[in-house]
Amino acid sequence: MDEIPKPRELLAIRGATEDLFALLRKWFAVPTTVTLDLRAVDSAVAELGEPRLVIAMAMRKLQALHLLTTPGVVTTTDVVLTVIQDLERALLQAPAMHLRDTAAATDWDAALAALDDVRDTGGSGDPGELGDPEDANDDITLFRTHHAALHNAARAVLHASDGRIRRLV
Repeated sequence: MDEIPKPRELLAIRGATEDLFALLRKWFAVPTTVTLDLRAVDSAVAELGEPRLVIAMAMRKLQALHLLTTPGVVTTTDVVLTVIQDLERALLQAPAMHLRDTAAATDWDAALAALDDVRDTGGSGDPGELGDPEDANDDITLFRTHHAALHNAARAVLHASDGRIRRLV
């Protein structure tokens, strides 16, 4: 099998895998260990409908991708592309699931009362007084940037390999 060097775009996503991993843990409160039910082939039906487990499995794929982007770790183009593709569904859904969960958990009466308190007490209207909504927007922007970097890495691997399975060194 022909060997080619890992494209710089692939090597560059090491930081992206770390940041995506941390964001998913933060957004979905994924514990440090997760148990899988392997009693029967259909025992995963309920588990795979549980968002936290889906995200945990995506985090495991991020761990694998992080390893594959390590200089000196030899892999193949098909393995890298498969891992990135496996991550895709969870990464597409994660920001919306996170925002939906956050909205569902928000005590909207208290949030509206806090807005009234700022107005009544002559607050500056500084977003920091209520918890900065920009933090959530920054997380989403960071997430999207890193998700796009994974796509760029996949395209670079395809381009460098001319669409053939090659060893990446």
